[in-house]
Amino acid sequence: MADTGTNPTPPPPPVTPAAPLRLPPWSWIWRVLGAAAVVVFASMALYALFKSVRELLIWVFIALFASFALEPAVDWLAKRGWKRGLATGSILFGLVILGIVMVSLMIPLLVQQIQALVRAAPDILEKLSEFTRRWFGIDVSIDSIRQQLLDANSAVARFASNIAGSLFGWASVVGVASAVIGTIFKLLTIGLFTFYLTADGPKVRRAVCSYLPPRQQETVLKTWEVGIEKTGAYLYSRLLLAVISGIVTFLILTVLGVPFAVPLAVWMGLISQFLPTIGTYIAMALPLLVAVVENPVDALILLVFFVLYQQVENYLLSPRITARTMQLHPALAFGFAIAGAMIAGIVGAFLALPLAAIVQALGTTYIQRHGVQETDLTRLQSAEDTRERREERKRRRGQGRSSGGPPDDPGGT
Repeated sequence: MADTGTNPTPPPPPVTPAAPLRLPPWSWIWRVLGAAAVVVFASMALYALFKSVRELLIWVFIALFASFALEPAVDWLAKRGWKRGLATGSILFGLVILGIVMVSLMIPLLVQQIQALVRAAPDILEKLSEFTRRWFGIDVSIDSIRQQLLDANSAVARFASNIAGSLFGWASVVGVASAVIGTIFKLLTIGLFTFYLTADGPKVRRAVCSYLPPRQQETVLKTWEVGIEKTGAYLYSRLLLAVISGIVTFLILTVLGVPFAVPLAVWMGLISQFLPTIGTYIAMALPLLVAVVENPVDALILLVFFVLYQQVENYLLSPRITARTMQLHPALAFGFAIAGAMIAGIVGAFLALPLAAIVQALGTTYIQRHGVQETDLTRLQSAEDTRERREERKRRRGQGRSSGGPPDDPGGT
């Protein structure tokens, strides 16, 4: 065969068979499922544990804030030679005595005044009917109102009889006794935690910081210091406002001749200052109740006085006293108070304001803030701007009257 001069075509490379598809071992799947099961069961166990000790944690939280409030007074006594334990115990004992005295004074007074109001109700209704007939031409049927009161009184009496019939059963006695014992145990537990957190405050802080590196120790101590400062300042500013409110209330009650001026003034001072948002309205109810029994006109005068004093306190006294303690926006304070009340009732509402002040102070310390661009949406109106605009409006009104045209039309056209 003749040579054509071309190279022969090389044979194709051998085809390597593909490796069979191998699934990963099942062991890793079992490991993942086991880890997920452990996480789920651990989370459920922690949640159940939290539900079991939730009330105890709330007690400790309350005791922590109580220790914050007592710390300045205990430090003041300790610097004058008192032992911290003796100083803490003396302050707690004084607070307990004050609470017992307040309850023993207010409950009999409230019962007595309600009874007096019920006895005076017919005369008050008669005066009300005469007033509406004279000034508005409306005849209020006293007989129908009395009948409704009698029907309501009968219903209340039946309800009370049912309660009284079952009150002295063994189950009710045991229930009341257990409730009383539970309340006493709760108060003693909070008091005990408060005593140890305050009396052994330096030891507690050293124990906490011993588990932390230096940088975190600084953060914890700063937070603790802010908590003591804000809570103590809140308590003592409220006490000062309570003293002022109590003195002013005592003076107006004495001038009007309303009985029980001293306990009512103490009630008004404490309740109005230490119950956020609604404390003033709850506190004024009892003095108004006592006053309306004696003289409805005095009750009206007292109501007007309370409203005026509340404005003076909100815009004059409270900003000056709390200027360096708790500079909280009213909306922020109201929101924290509502949230605290939803979480822990009255105690939560009371602790919400110092907690809000602590959060605000820590945010100011550790969160960087930047300058704000000046636009129409962010520009704040100063007192000078307000004065200039008022003077400009007066000038335009003067020009309008002199030219006979509208105020904004200097030409009078």
